[in-house]
Amino acid sequence: MISFRKRIIPVLLLHKGQLYKTVRFQKPVYVGDPINAVKIFNDKEVDELILLDIDASKKNQEPDFGLITDIVSEAFMPIAYGGGVTQLRHAEKLFYNGVEKVVLNTVLLKGFGLVEEISAKYGAQSVVASIDVKKSLLGKKKVFSHASVSHKMESITEFARLCESKGAGEIMLNSVDRDGTYSGYDLELIQAVSAAVSVPLIACGGASSKADFSSAEKSGSSAMAAGSMFVFQRPHNAVLISYDV
Repeated sequence: MISFRKRIIPVLLLHKGQLYKTVRFQKPVYVGDPINAVKIFNDKEVDELILLDIDASKKNQEPDFGLITDIVSEAFMPIAYGGGVTQLRHAEKLFYNGVEKVVLNTVLLKGFGLVEEISAKYGAQSVVASIDVKKSLLGKKKVFSHASVSHKMESITEFARLCESKGAGEIMLNSVDRDGTYSGYDLELIQAVSAAVSVPLIACGGASSKADFSSAEKSGSSAMAAGSMFVFQRPHNAVLISYDV
């Protein structure tokens, strides 16, 4: 019987051109040079990486193509990139420079034209719809915008369905409340969204162990992404890049 390896994906956050990690999307902590980090993940035979620029959309900046190209040129594995992608020409330039997939987040809260354009030209497998979810003050989980974009997406599952119907080939579901907390994935959220869509779901936010990966997979996730678990060594969160999966 053929045994398939779980898709376990390190997520690297770019902030001010360097690698950082957040807790609940706040207080970025310096981790190191992104190119050095990618070289370490090469040595550890990581299958894929997700690279997210957490500044670009907030500042209405386009992707830092020079930096992204430098990083991708050192990577032995496919890289999905997100941050500041607002036009088809951005996606075209990223693909030309070696990025395998683009991750759309903030732009989806303004409309679905770009995901339709990218999917039509390059195929659904080339575009990931990233959905950030955060509890409101009343405890209700809602679609969250880290760039403070106002939107009318009341239903997380309906938003995921729309992303799929407009051409997204994967959904990346990120729990803001669990980001960097090692509290495990939001399994209830994963179950709800995975039941609502037919495309692969990437769970993110809260991973601390292999058991968390298994729990997310059993809940309906096709791939599990993690940040802190792969760049910090507990209990004191000393920087140490690892990939023990």
